[in-house]
Amino acid sequence: MTQKLRVATAGTGYFSQFHHNAWSTMEDVELVAVYNRSRDQAVAFSDRYKIDGVYDDLAKMLAENDLDILDVITPPVTHPDFVRAALAHDLTVICQKPFTPTAAQARSLVKDIEASGGAVVIHENFRFQPWYGQIKSMLDIKQLGDVYQISFRLRPGDGQGPQAYMERQPYFQQMERFLVHETAIHLIDVFRYLFGDVSSVYAQLKKLNPVIAGEDAGIIVFDFDNGVRGLFDGNRLADHPADNKRLTMGEMLIEGSRASLRLDGDGGLFLRPHGSNDEHAVDYVWENREFGGDCVRRLQQHVVDHLRKGTPLMNTARDYLTNLEIEEAVYQSAQQGRRLDIGAA
Repeated sequence: MTQKLRVATAGTGYFSQFHHNAWSTMEDVELVAVYNRSRDQAVAFSDRYKIDGVYDDLAKMLAENDLDILDVITPPVTHPDFVRAALAHDLTVICQKPFTPTAAQARSLVKDIEASGGAVVIHENFRFQPWYGQIKSMLDIKQLGDVYQISFRLRPGDGQGPQAYMERQPYFQQMERFLVHETAIHLIDVFRYLFGDVSSVYAQLKKLNPVIAGEDAGIIVFDFDNGVRGLFDGNRLADHPADNKRLTMGEMLIEGSRASLRLDGDGGLFLRPHGSNDEHAVDYVWENREFGGDCVRRLQQHVVDHLRKGTPLMNTARDYLTNLEIEEAVYQSAQQGRRLDIGAA
C-alpha cells in the first residue's frame, strides 16, 4: 500500500474549514499537524479533525514533522515567510490567495521559489469549480463556434449596510483594495483559464458602501490575444437569483458563432443555438457540496495527483504573477481613466 501523503495546515480562520473538510475526506492523505498563532484555535481544529500535532510555532511544526505538503491558509502578510520556511524543508506548498500583499513581494518570492526548485501552487479555486471545467471542455471542442465575448455579473449581495462582511470575513471592511484584489482576481484567473492571455484592460471602479475602505463595484473590459472580448461587471451589494448566492457568485454568458452558453446562479448551464429562441440544459456531473461545488477539494486533489502521478500543475506561483500584473493594470486603468496594455501599468 502506498504511504499516505502527510499534510500540515497553517491557519484556522473562516475559510480554512473548507480546506480541512476536504483534506479529511481524501483517502491517500493524512492530516498530521495544524498551526495557528492562537493555540486555543489550533486545539479546537485538532479536536474537530482528529489531528495529533498542535502548534502555535510554525518553525517548530515544520521541524518536528515529516511532511509532504504545507497548506497555508493565513492572512497574506504571513505568506512570504511561511512559504520560504516550507521550501527550506523541501515541502510542496499550497498558498491561499491573495498570494502576497503586493506584486513586488510576489515577484521576489517567486524568484526564491524557483531558486529553491520547490513547487508552490496558489489556492485560486474558482477555475476548479465544476461548471468552469464543463465550459472549458465545450470550448475546447468549439461547441460554441468562434467565441465573440464573455461576460460575468458578480452579484453576491453581501455588501450592504454597516455590518457588511462582519459575520464571515470582517477584514474585508479594512481592505483598501477590495473588489478587484479580493474577488475579481478569481474571474481574472477564470477568464485566462478559458480564453488565454489578456492583451489590455479598461476599468471603472467605485465604492458604494461608505463603511468599507476599498472599492465594492466596478466594470472591467478585457481584450484577449485571440480577439475575444470579456466583461466583468461586479457589484457586491446587489444579488442574483440563486438558492445560494455564494455558489457561483453571479451569472456568466459566453456568446459564439454557433451558440451561446449561460451559467446561472445555481450552477446550471444552458445552451442556445444561434438563430434559436430555445435553450436546453447541459447535462454534466457535479456535487453541490462545501464551497463552490467542492472546488477546494478539487484543487487539493490536483496537487495530490501531481505528487502521485506527475501530472502538470496549474496555478503555480510563476503563472499567478500574470494574474497580479492584470490586477495592477486594472487599478491603474481606473486611476488614469484609460485603457492599458498589459505590461504597461
